[in-house]
Amino acid sequence: MWWILIKLAWRNIFRNKRRTIIAATAIGIGLAALIFVDALMIGMTENMVRTATASFLGDAQIHREGFRDAQEVSLTIQALDEVTESLTKDDIVEHFTQRTLSAGMITSPASVSAIILVGVHPSTEKFLSQIDDAITEGAYFEGDNSRDIVIGAKLAEILEIGLGDRVVVTVAQAESGDLSQEMFRIAGIYHFVGEEMNSGMAFVRIEKAQEMLAIGSSVHEIAIKFISPTYAQDPALPFWETHSQHGNEVLSWTELMSQLTAILEMTKYSKYIMGVILFGVVVFGIINTLFMSLYERMFEFGVLRAVGTRPFGMARVILFEAGALAIVSIGLGLILGFVLTAVFAHVGIDYTGVEMTGVTIQEFIRPIMKVEQFIFYPIWLFIFTIIAGLYPARYAAKMSPAAAMRRSF
Repeated sequence: MWWILIKLAWRNIFRNKRRTIIAATAIGIGLAALIFVDALMIGMTENMVRTATASFLGDAQIHREGFRDAQEVSLTIQALDEVTESLTKDDIVEHFTQRTLSAGMITSPASVSAIILVGVHPSTEKFLSQIDDAITEGAYFEGDNSRDIVIGAKLAEILEIGLGDRVVVTVAQAESGDLSQEMFRIAGIYHFVGEEMNSGMAFVRIEKAQEMLAIGSSVHEIAIKFISPTYAQDPALPFWETHSQHGNEVLSWTELMSQLTAILEMTKYSKYIMGVILFGVVVFGIINTLFMSLYERMFEFGVLRAVGTRPFGMARVILFEAGALAIVSIGLGLILGFVLTAVFAHVGIDYTGVEMTGVTIQEFIRPIMKVEQFIFYPIWLFIFTIIAGLYPARYAAKMSPAAAMRRSF
């Protein structure tokens, strides 16, 4: 019986091939659009997270409690040796680097600008930031000259200086607040799409920064890279409690950039809303197609009712046709969705330079396909199609044989 209904459903939906193909294509385009948008959102999310964490932030950071709010130079990380040893032994930590951070002024013969002076270990910093990859002129701390400084292209433009020129950096010392000045030589100029890093930061060797700030061997920040980015998004990870000791706090990028986390959460809800809208449009298309097919075959349905077919049997015919239409639509949608997503994954979408929640996109956005997209959405489309078919199925089940046969003439 079931096999007969299946064959009957396939035959009926292809009685009018043009209408079926148009309806299936419209439904398939909706499915393809949903797959593509989901892949695009995943690609955009990973792009933004990678840009935010790989450029300078890292997957997590350790600071002295209160440093992020006050930015006081004297608030250095406590028990630094113990913290460093613990990070070295932690299995989920791939790399980490120490930094000093202080507000300061940089002066050239032509101009002056406020900056954040960052002291770094070049050998370990390259694993946590992309400064070395973004160098456009000069080099990233080659040799052992302690008076080398690396600045952004925009800052070089503001100061009207170039490679090899000298600048004076002024900072306030930690305990006394006395001003400390040192002369540096421009050893490298980097370029990032983000305006903040390009114009507001300067990098020197950490030993020289510690000397200027009079903080000994202390540091203000330890940036951490995990062996897997997923660890940073796990609030239950024991890592956070283990290393939040001695008056220090360890925070993941999700807490350091809470506005980005909020935007990423919003994209999930927007995906669900768009899915509901698309499936809503699909439902009306399915109902319209099934009713047109039903009205064309009123006489046949009248005869079926007249010879004793039960109402449930009539409804099953319509529901099987809805299922057959869904299968055709899903097939077309999966092909269209795969091709569309694969093309844009190869070509990419250029949003470089666009800033969102403090993150400036620096590379093409490429949609990312997941197996779930080709399983989850088709299943829901099939379910929605069957649900949409209940209305015309109910209509067919309640049909009067005499009225149906009379209406067909």
